[in-house]
Amino acid sequence: MELSWLNWLYTAVAQVITWIHQVYSTFLDPNSGLTWALTIVTLTVCMRILIFPLFLKQMRSSRKMQELAPKVQELRKRYKNDKQRMNQEVMALYQGAGANPLGGCLPVVAQFPIFISMFTVLRAIAADQAKFGMSQELVDSAKHALIINAPLPATFFEAPDIAQKVVIGFFVAISSLTTFLTVRQSVTRSMAQMPDNPMAQQQKILMYISPLFAFFSLNFPLGLILYWVTTNLWTLGQQHWFYSRHPMPQFDAKGNAVPVTPKPGLVAKMRKTTPEEEAPPAPPEPKIIRQQPSRQSRSKRTGSKKS
Repeated sequence: MELSWLNWLYTAVAQVITWIHQVYSTFLDPNSGLTWALTIVTLTVCMRILIFPLFLKQMRSSRKMQELAPKVQELRKRYKNDKQRMNQEVMALYQGAGANPLGGCLPVVAQFPIFISMFTVLRAIAADQAKFGMSQELVDSAKHALIINAPLPATFFEAPDIAQKVVIGFFVAISSLTTFLTVRQSVTRSMAQMPDNPMAQQQKILMYISPLFAFFSLNFPLGLILYWVTTNLWTLGQQHWFYSRHPMPQFDAKGNAVPVTPKPGLVAKMRKTTPEEEAPPAPPEPKIIRQQPSRQSRSKRTGSKKS
């Protein structure tokens, strides 16, 4: 189903696909599945780079919420018999600290129009329709491109060959697995910080339900499934990068956050330090010996002479 008011976005996505495909066609077969797979992966990466500021905003908001976790728990205990007052106090605490509980939705909301546009463009290719500024030559190229013997615009239920269904089902399984790992990576950190948070418990349930939603992609074109797998892998790496540099906050006895040293990244772990690179030990500081004045005799101190 096409949304006419999004035709400008469909055209923009189709134009970007055309440009990327033209670049890869300069040194690869323009009709090969590899060329079209790289086109979709590159489009996904470009889109994720564009919304990277939203990801940072989401992560910073999430970190603020984690730092406020002890205070939130205290409010939950204080107003456990008054749910409305508890929610008001918690929201006031978040607003005062500049934390947005809905900040995690920003990257998803930003990706959704691109997802719909990719779906619409690939469906037009499957229907052999040169729409949204695409040439018929480009549509024919994409329609006959094979990724491991499965056509790019084919869906699981529309694929006539069992081998093609197996290939599409394999990518759907990868999509389901990467969806689970992405949600698990985030929920595990949230549960460790606030184990008694009802929303965290709901997220845990969602973690096991989310892979089931991936099987709805059996109705999606293979190119769209490839897009979803790529964005999941990007999210996994992106979250790992942020979590390794911003470890979960720790708190003192008063509930105040204390600084935590981030864990070394993958590059730092793989890098071996040679003896020449090791810093020489600091020389020991010289001991300061104070000269105590010798005690004079009483006669010398008073200036008296012996007779």
